[in-house]
Amino acid sequence: MELAHRDGVLNAASLMVSAPEAADAVARARRLPSLRVGLHVVLADGPAMLPRAAIPDLVDAHGRFGSAMARDGCRFFFLPHVRRQLAAEIRAQFEAFAATGLPLDHVNTHKHFHLHPTVLSLILSIGREFGLRAVRLPLESDAPLLLRPWLALLRRRLRRAGIAHNDYVVGMARSGAMDEAVLLATLAKLPYGIGEIYLHPAVTSGAAIAPTMAGYRHADELAALLSPRVRAALDAAGVRRGGFADVLATA
Repeated sequence: MELAHRDGVLNAASLMVSAPEAADAVARARRLPSLRVGLHVVLADGPAMLPRAAIPDLVDAHGRFGSAMARDGCRFFFLPHVRRQLAAEIRAQFEAFAATGLPLDHVNTHKHFHLHPTVLSLILSIGREFGLRAVRLPLESDAPLLLRPWLALLRRRLRRAGIAHNDYVVGMARSGAMDEAVLLATLAKLPYGIGEIYLHPAVTSGAAIAPTMAGYRHADELAALLSPRVRAALDAAGVRRGGFADVLATA
């Protein structure tokens, strides 16, 4: 994150406040006042903020959310006691982000779980107390047909709530493989509107980052963000770059 912003073209990042290295990430973000930072709410396949005793129906014995999102989504919707625990955890993550002192640029969720209407409702209602102004719309041109009704619902609800969002995302279909060649090809045919280019840059790659990312080429994505050719392509395209705070300020 620090290298990609300081020496490359990264403009915004999302923080998992419950991650083991969150404190280090916050310290680095504080050294980069021009980097826009948002909250990456984790409700699947990752560590929770609250102790297991507070949310026993959400996490395993190690305090981690599972990856059975369809099952968990049903439980969020149908079980009031699970929803109460879910609300408490979402609030704890907003509180942890607020405690960093970083301005809240945007909110998104791990594995795009805010496509679930219950999760979205809680993020919108709790997030307003913490200055929520923008949420990612994970809409890519070749999004699966099964997801399109949920994406349409998410967009309508964000607009109705007065919450800003991007028009499109590129990079989800090539997640973990957005190297220089792919990024240059992407920049050559960007759709019209406000877009988010979606990457996972890091100095190491694959399972060293997470077991579920064994095939990801994080280092290649970092190299793409540091590439002079990518910077030149962005400059030539005249693309206005920044986070949601920059877009909102000029809207």
